[in-house]
Amino acid sequence: MALRPVQVNVKALDASAVGRFWAAALGWSAYSPGVTTYAGPAGGLVWPDPVTVGVDVVPVPEPKTATKNRVHLDLATTSATHQAQLVARLRALGATPAHVGQGDVPWTVLADPEGNEFCVLEPLEIHRDTGPIARVVVDCADPRAMARFWDEAMDWTLHEVTDDRAVLRSAKNAGPYLEFLRTPDVKTVPDRVHLDLLPNPGDDKAAEVARLRALGATDLDLGQGDVPWTCLTDPEGHEFCVLAPS
Repeated sequence: MALRPVQVNVKALDASAVGRFWAAALGWSAYSPGVTTYAGPAGGLVWPDPVTVGVDVVPVPEPKTATKNRVHLDLATTSATHQAQLVARLRALGATPAHVGQGDVPWTVLADPEGNEFCVLEPLEIHRDTGPIARVVVDCADPRAMARFWDEAMDWTLHEVTDDRAVLRSAKNAGPYLEFLRTPDVKTVPDRVHLDLLPNPGDDKAAEVARLRALGATDLDLGQGDVPWTCLTDPEGHEFCVLAPS
């Protein structure tokens, strides 16, 4: 038994506008299967996508208050020219420069129309086959502890673990990487961006949730009421949801 990430969940005041931004940013399409706006590959909604980790934008009444999200996306580029062109296109779509203490770095930090930070990376060979999202990056205090929990929680493969970062990727070597990056930031408000996980076909969701609790996950009450998904936090308090198979 194990789970896999199927989407990055983003909270927004205007979910439709932010969802359309992310669809355009990634070269995907925006779909509105309900109250959320989902950004996924063009050609018709396929969920869960066999490879892609989509972006699901959920409407909320509260604006962003954290100075920096603990979860963000890194976008892939194929050349210096592509990186410059992508940054220009994203700014035309409504992205703005963001300053998170990055200093002089080869990547560009931007924020979406509601202030959610993301990075446009310099071209790297390791990202040649990830698709438009190179990495989902999670700030944390202890990458080794995160590696222990998430390596057991998911069916992804642990590629690297050091004191500064832990990196996982689908066992199929497809789609984005998941990186836990050591940072001194302390969580002060609920996460604006989080991962949604899905059991594999035939696996029991309740059993998966019980397994996560045994690994150190904690139940989370966000006032969600009676819903088909389960909200949890990992051992460092990162929020995530386990979705019910459709």
